[in-house]
Amino acid sequence: MKYHAFTPLADIGLAAPAVRALNGAGYQTLKEVANASEAELASLHGFGPNGQKRLLQALADAGLRDSVGTKLTD
Repeated sequence: MKYHAFTPLADIGLAAPAVRALNGAGYQTLKEVANASEAELASLHGFGPNGQKRLLQALADAGLRDSVGTKLTD
């Protein structure tokens, strides 16, 4: 699936607890979460490895990170 920077996190197929964790940390869209570190994301209660994998793939699809999770320059 092709995503864009303003795709809501609720629309990328994450489990509800992962979406709540990200929203609770102030992230609503892929663009907002693109600069978060993997360590920061992993520390969120309810956001686990499956969510991280799906999020990184969505960020890559949106052109915000490469396929291994490296941030792309603006």
